[in-house]
Amino acid sequence: MPDISDAIYKGTTTVGLVFKDGVVLATEKRATMGTMIASKKAKKVYQIADRIGMTTAGGVGDAQQLARVMRVECNLFEIRRSKPMTVAAVSTLLSNYLHQNRFAPYYVQLMVGGIDETGSSIYSVDALGGASREEEIVATGSGSPFAYGLLEDQYRPDMDEKEAMDLAVRSLKTAMRRDSASGEGISVVVITKDKYEEISENSTEPQAAET
Repeated sequence: MPDISDAIYKGTTTVGLVFKDGVVLATEKRATMGTMIASKKAKKVYQIADRIGMTTAGGVGDAQQLARVMRVECNLFEIRRSKPMTVAAVSTLLSNYLHQNRFAPYYVQLMVGGIDETGSSIYSVDALGGASREEEIVATGSGSPFAYGLLEDQYRPDMDEKEAMDLAVRSLKTAMRRDSASGEGISVVVITKDKYEEISENSTEPQAAET
């Protein structure tokens, strides 16, 4: 009997990094089914709380369901406790949910990032519920080895928002050049204590210098 995971077509590139004032999450927009490009406008980064986002790699249906579940859980927590969930708490809850379903797993690799009372943080969460806090950078999906090459070389903890966004975009473009499952446009989200902002695609392109 073939491994069921062989029948789940997936491939993407998502990156996240912590800069001095917050977190940048970025993804490309291609969704594939084997060698076919199923969508050129796939959504792979979701806002699940006021200052927390989640990127997705893997099965689209599984990722969308998990995003809905986590959004509801975050809202319920805030209503009951009169305070928002921390990034760590969201990651732990997501980890528990995935672990409980490990015999019929969700085919996903997730990243949770945001800012709370403890500061900025990013967590990587795998399909079986393993959650790891990443101090600086993380990349997921089939294009992640290519993205990591640039991230490891050029990341600095003291980067400002523009520098962090630029590095995230360039690392995605590097992956898109070599990974056939990654492509099309780019989605970027910037999270600080003052905002959760989805950056328009045109704003991610380098601007010509003024003379």
